[in-house]
Amino acid sequence: MGQFRMTDLRNIARRLVAGGKGLLAMDESNATCNKRFAAAGIPQTEDARRAYRELIITAPGLSETISGTILYDETIRQTKKDGTPFVKILVDSGIIPGVKVDVGAKDLAGHPGEKITEGLDGLRERLKGYFQMGARFAKWRAVIAVGDGIPSRGCIEANAQALARYASLCQETGLVPIVEPEVLMDGEHTQRQCRVVTEEVLHNVFDQLYAQRVMLEGMILKPNMVLAGLTCHRQDNLDEVAEATVECLLRVVPASVPGIAFLSGGQSGELASARLNAMNLLARSPKFRLPWALAFSFARAIQHPALDVWHGQDANVPAAQQALLHRAKCNLAALNGEYSAAMEKT
Repeated sequence: MGQFRMTDLRNIARRLVAGGKGLLAMDESNATCNKRFAAAGIPQTEDARRAYRELIITAPGLSETISGTILYDETIRQTKKDGTPFVKILVDSGIIPGVKVDVGAKDLAGHPGEKITEGLDGLRERLKGYFQMGARFAKWRAVIAVGDGIPSRGCIEANAQALARYASLCQETGLVPIVEPEVLMDGEHTQRQCRVVTEEVLHNVFDQLYAQRVMLEGMILKPNMVLAGLTCHRQDNLDEVAEATVECLLRVVPASVPGIAFLSGGQSGELASARLNAMNLLARSPKFRLPWALAFSFARAIQHPALDVWHGQDANVPAAQQALLHRAKCNLAALNGEYSAAMEKT
């Protein structure tokens, strides 16, 4: 990797988490997008998906809160109704285009209840194609379930190696890798169990990133917050979540990583913003000095209100965009430790 490209990777990674902005994940597969459309009574067609994505990327002032958008393979190839490529719209507004490159989590052979993310075959050529289309970063998601006897060492190590191989291929191609090892919220596990698993997963991920010679200054980590399972009898308060998450990350994430962009993982928009706010308040306290920026990389926690308002109707686009921008601005406030529940009534 040449010195010029290494500098490019560092600069892009810093831009993605700089200035108190975050990432908007709009990389849902067609199947997932169609499922959400069906629930909202919206036609499950390519044109409807295109119209919805146009609504998002043309929201006025989106670049004030969003530094980069994660697109899907279909989306990065789409255009506005007038023929303007989505990638051009994003670049012209100052938003960095990225793309999801894994092909989904599949059953891991010999490990009941566990998944391995696939998509390494042919990835080098696909990454080159995405770079030519204008993408400057990519994303790969691994999913780790917590339950009776899981996660296994085999599952953790297999996913960590896949993440590292993907990240190395990205940097070879000139793309900043978003490394996303997600410990799932599903289940009745405690916050303590989530923290133990998250630490083990991240230890393995960074061991593999080092083994695959990934330049840590040119990547972004996209982890889960340290949370109890959705069906756990005890749900921790905001301060408990913030402290457990920050302490966990300080133990395992090297200081050379420029930023951590949290996933929402199925949290409501309001709760994701509140927890992000609590972490950024903690980061400003004398107890902690964080070496990396804390940001967000939310999907449903930003998009969901807009989809509810839109309903597939052109007349609803302005109101849907305002709903989208409101959630983005709430998260911007959270990055500055200025979010409050009162903002939800504005």
